[in-house]
Amino acid sequence: MAARGEITPMPDGAIFADTGAEPKVVYEWLDWLEKQLPFPVYRVRSGNLRADIEAGTNSTGQIFSPVPWHMYNADGSKGFGRRQCTREYKLKPIRKKMRQLVGLSKGQRAKEVLVHQWIGISSDEAQRMKLSMDNWMVNRFPLYDMRMSRNSCLKWMADKGYPAPPRSACTFCPFKSAVDWRALRDGPQDEWLDAIKVDRLIRDQPKNGGKQYAHSSRVPLEDVDFSTAEEKGQGNLFNIECEGMCGV
Repeated sequence: MAARGEITPMPDGAIFADTGAEPKVVYEWLDWLEKQLPFPVYRVRSGNLRADIEAGTNSTGQIFSPVPWHMYNADGSKGFGRRQCTREYKLKPIRKKMRQLVGLSKGQRAKEVLVHQWIGISSDEAQRMKLSMDNWMVNRFPLYDMRMSRNSCLKWMADKGYPAPPRSACTFCPFKSAVDWRALRDGPQDEWLDAIKVDRLIRDQPKNGGKQYAHSSRVPLEDVDFSTAEEKGQGNLFNIECEGMCGV
């Protein structure tokens, strides 16, 4: 929309924080999207989430999983793991790149606003909007300002002759809806099998006596019955996803 002048002013650039665990179709989409824009797209990373999960650490090397898996605690109660993936692998590298682009060195402060950050949260996800914690940056939510829902965005794409964009989310993200899990299962088998592999390797991480799972049913991913009434009726879990930054 910005490239077509429907949101102003024209951005100086866009930033995509790559966790290293997106499905192939998202990277293909980004390759295509970059060719449609008159401004640059910066790809940034803060480690590799997939590799860090396998090592049982976060991006700074601390020994626990950065993803909030569904889990059974040692006493048998249900819970969630510690939530770090959005902050460590999305927010931090995006913020670091913005500081670099406006010329702020490490530790340097600025009193005036240097950045207006547009975040693509739609009107049906308003609860995910947050103010900036930095004096030098202001968050703006253009889709919400125009009261555009997710369906409105898809209709805009179709009306302009653009293909429908894929969902940006790690292949093993524990906040997938039933529709998302079925799409992963029925899509490229290497991605589905890798999600199963991740689900297996997290089972005893961290070593707290509990068990962790990628799926909300808290059973092994390969054993989930996606044809059950419960799965068919499961709502979209996107609105409880971390910080609303995965599709920036």
